[in-house]
Amino acid sequence: MKIGVSCYPTYGGSGIVAAELSCALAARGHEVHVISYARPHRLSWPATAASTSAGGSLHFHKVDVRGYPLFEYPPYSLALATKMVEVARRHELELMHVHYAVPNAVSAVLARQMLAPQPIAVVTTLHGTDVTLVGKDPSYLETTRFGVVQSDAVTAVSSSLRATTLEQLSVDCDVEVVPNFVDAAQFAGQASPGARRWATGDEPVFVHVSNFRPVKRALQVLRIFEAVRARRPCKLLLVGEGPDHAKVAERAGELGLGEDVVLLGELPAVEEALVGATAFLLPSSSESFGLAALEAMAAGVPVVGSRVGGMPEVVVDGDCGFLLPPEDLDGMVRAAALYADDDELQRRHGASGRRRAVEQFSVDRAVAAYLSVYQRAIAASSAPV
Repeated sequence: MKIGVSCYPTYGGSGIVAAELSCALAARGHEVHVISYARPHRLSWPATAASTSAGGSLHFHKVDVRGYPLFEYPPYSLALATKMVEVARRHELELMHVHYAVPNAVSAVLARQMLAPQPIAVVTTLHGTDVTLVGKDPSYLETTRFGVVQSDAVTAVSSSLRATTLEQLSVDCDVEVVPNFVDAAQFAGQASPGARRWATGDEPVFVHVSNFRPVKRALQVLRIFEAVRARRPCKLLLVGEGPDHAKVAERAGELGLGEDVVLLGELPAVEEALVGATAFLLPSSSESFGLAALEAMAAGVPVVGSRVGGMPEVVVDGDCGFLLPPEDLDGMVRAAALYADDDELQRRHGASGRRRAVEQFSVDRAVAAYLSVYQRAIAASSAPV
């Protein structure tokens, strides 16, 4: 198939899933064209080489957004639609798979109209905040609804997000659940010491990975860690960048956590911080799926997180982690301390999480599901009106 993919390239679940799905599709012989304003960080050159050897191909097309004196804000959505048309015409794309409703879905629908009579199907994958935050904002609600309704197929990354989409957008279109996925082999272990490289002896190492938006509650991660650290020496690795990153760094200094908190920024190979860690901390106020938690599970690391949104669909409470109400930080402290103190429980829950990641959230399962969606979308887009 000839597939276009559009996503945000930033450090977040939607961009990660889009990039890794693109690599997986190309590695299975498909021609994939990724369109965005910057190259997604998980869209690796090794993947490009691997796709070529498998008979597929992986390409990146940058959207140039030019400002003019007339424009107070450069119109990215129009530039994106124009680039979609250009790439679709040149490479005869059959389908555009967009991740995140605004503006990607709307731009794809506009591109489809400009491409007529050349047919092209539009598949929109909803990832969470495009519905729960951006989508319900009155400034974008009708636009979000339009992009969803006009798509030939719509998917959501969890049953929880599907239900929220139908309720919040008041749409009656079919929304299929295709869960996020993980390449478990990537997290199977490595020659390097992983998270243990930052440890002194056998001290526990906790990890948090996110885009540091307020919804991720990274400042609460510090509170959990501070309470555990008061009981015994330990380390905290913080991976990612985002709006609250500077606040977290400043607060860590104010709390006197010093070198026990390590800010790693946007680590390209996140397994370098996860493998060998004691527990993964994710006290989010909202999670449509919890991709970072799934990656921790794939690395054999138990999760301490919030029982919100799609998290219970990923993390089995009491089996591969502990899920508590977001406001129950004391409970999260107790859970994190339990993993620090009980090596056998930590290993058992870590092994259970890895089994679940391998068996339920594999790349092969996700690719097969999306290819099935693609075929139905292409059929729908070519059906007579």
